[in-house]
Amino acid sequence: MRNTLSRYRNILVCVILAGVTVGVYWQVLYNDFVNYDDPVYVTENKHLKEGLTWQGVVWAFTSERADNWHPVTWLSLMLDYEVFGLDARGFHITNLVIHIVNTLLLFLFLREVTGAFWRSGFVASVFALHPLHVESVAWVAERKDVLSAMFWFLTMLAYVSYVRRGGVVRYAGLLLLFAFGLMAKPMLVTLPFVLLLLDYWPLSRLRVERLSGSDVEKGEGLLKLFLEKVPLFVLAGVSSAITLIVQQRGGAVIALEKLVFGKRVVNALVSYLMYIVKTFLPTRLGVYYPYTGELPVWQVIGVVFLLVLVSVSVVFFRRRYLVFGWFWYVGTLVPVAGFVQVGSQARADRYMYIPMTGLLVMVGWGVCELVGRRGWRRVFAAFVSGVWILVLIVFTWFQVGYWQNSYTLLTHTVSVTNDNFIAYLNLGNYFAKERKEAGEAIGYYRKAIQIHRKYVDAHYNLGIALGLEKRYDEAIEAYKRVLRLREEHWRARLRLADTLVKKGRLEEAIEQYSRVVEIKPRHAEVHNNFGLALVRKGDIDEAIRHYERSLDIRPDSVEVLNNLGNALVKQKRFEEAVLYLKKALSLDASFFKTYYNLGNALQQMGRIDEAAEYYREAVHLRPDDADAHYRFGLVLDRPEEYDEAVEHYQRAIKLKPDFAEAHYQVGVLYAERNELDKAIEEFREVLRIYPDDADMHCNVGVLLSQRGSIDEAIEEFRTALRLNPAFSKAREQLEAALARRAAGE
Repeated sequence: MRNTLSRYRNILVCVILAGVTVGVYWQVLYNDFVNYDDPVYVTENKHLKEGLTWQGVVWAFTSERADNWHPVTWLSLMLDYEVFGLDARGFHITNLVIHIVNTLLLFLFLREVTGAFWRSGFVASVFALHPLHVESVAWVAERKDVLSAMFWFLTMLAYVSYVRRGGVVRYAGLLLLFAFGLMAKPMLVTLPFVLLLLDYWPLSRLRVERLSGSDVEKGEGLLKLFLEKVPLFVLAGVSSAITLIVQQRGGAVIALEKLVFGKRVVNALVSYLMYIVKTFLPTRLGVYYPYTGELPVWQVIGVVFLLVLVSVSVVFFRRRYLVFGWFWYVGTLVPVAGFVQVGSQARADRYMYIPMTGLLVMVGWGVCELVGRRGWRRVFAAFVSGVWILVLIVFTWFQVGYWQNSYTLLTHTVSVTNDNFIAYLNLGNYFAKERKEAGEAIGYYRKAIQIHRKYVDAHYNLGIALGLEKRYDEAIEAYKRVLRLREEHWRARLRLADTLVKKGRLEEAIEQYSRVVEIKPRHAEVHNNFGLALVRKGDIDEAIRHYERSLDIRPDSVEVLNNLGNALVKQKRFEEAVLYLKKALSLDASFFKTYYNLGNALQQMGRIDEAAEYYREAVHLRPDDADAHYRFGLVLDRPEEYDEAVEHYQRAIKLKPDFAEAHYQVGVLYAERNELDKAIEEFREVLRIYPDDADMHCNVGVLLSQRGSIDEAIEEFRTALRLNPAFSKAREQLEAALARRAAGE
């Protein structure tokens, strides 16, 4: 009967924990992706968008993307994409469900190994509802956090089962769960040490004997327990080695600033204290905390003294749960405390997802021991605990709200931190990429640079934003600053070359492209952009060679196939051009430029009807492209299609008022239909744009003469001759007009 009641009570607590957690995190279902890491993990990850395929599985196990090796995390995100597409709500639901599962696993684990129902419920409640955990749950990119924690708790439960029942199969299951956890996030490397703590308390597997009034561990017992976990330590070592190699390759280790070891140690020690403070006073939480530099010596000494004092105290008081909780906290933070500086952050809320459990065990069991069995003390402790949990609920609710989107998250982070160059960078990215407001982004990039003058990413993104605003000279200077800071930054050199092309500085651009090709000889975009610059220079043969090299690297690139086809058109190699352009269309039937270039090729081949069909599709796909309308008008230049031709010329003119060629063609059509006034009006528009065009003055004079406006015609012919004294046609027309006027016509 008692077991049945206990089981129902456990179920009830699990239901309450799940329900309250859903209520507190409910608004996360309306949150969007954020631009801090989510693009790397999800929104701009082409491998993820290919879905859960065999190729995707291979990529997950071989990828070093995001400077980490966590294939299980990649696979979970791929599965989400299979189910939800790019709907952020689906990814958030998965994170929340895993967090709830972790909460329940923690409760069941503590309940199982300690038998303490209320204390286990308290620890699980705070774990579920603490604001420090919002970052791990509300941030899609932190799937690795909640997922690895799930395997952490499952591994601990599997270990308890192995300890109590033994067996090779149970141990193999334990190893498998641990391996999955390491492949979700390598932070699980500390779990074997925690299992040794678990042997000490509450499993009491570590034998002790009384010697000289103190507890001394018996070496044989400890050695046996350690040897039992050697396979776990081996897996942890392999995972650590892989992670360090991947992060060093990606530049994540000691990014932005190379902190000397002493400074890293100081930062780590301060972080230990700050995490404790934030556990009990979780205010002013942001997504990124910049490294603040050196602390006064007295503060460092104070921090060290406090940490040593706590460590000595938990041993001195001989309360096993205190030793277990404190060294759980201290040990599990080691990989992320900052002894090995990964990135430029001083600390991160997400790093407390597992370590906080140790502190909560100390509080839960410590308070219960202090209040004892006295009724009023227990009631008071329960009341205080309830109030604290309610306060956490409120704080967590607001913290989840800050994760609504990139703007709300980053503006909040700026408001609660100082000199946060990372937040300003990402605010700039938000305006540049999501809002398409490059002008607004420039201000945020400059703020980031003002704080961190050698911040390469800020200078690089500033160059991109300035380019979008057509402030090309400033963009060029920004890219040059990047290259002064990091000469091997090939992307900045590529963008510098692209911008020099836009400024018409082709020789300088080609020099930069040549240097980029030396650095990245197997990069398709580099060869493609180099080819575009060479086409503008007129070196079509060399451009074609670069396009072909680009296609060797990426044979299905629609853009490069189109550019190669266009280059072949310029060389009058029409048959080859058509083959490449039609291949591009077979890969992407919605690529506007291919239709346009096919129309150009076919028109020059004399296949006018076919050209007209491709131009028709081009203007359908891009109705705001003036050149497409103009070219379409040219192939419609037949008596039965005059009206449609005029319509497309006029659309071209509306889109580009100074489109002289379109004005001219409309004028020609009106002249052929003997609508002289309209023709003259269009030709005069050409003269407005090109007032020194002698041919056009002569044409206007001819039309004026036909209309009978002899004096005006004479003036136009004289203007043409003034601009070009050798213009024989204008002279003949002038003499004829003068003769007509003399004859009194």
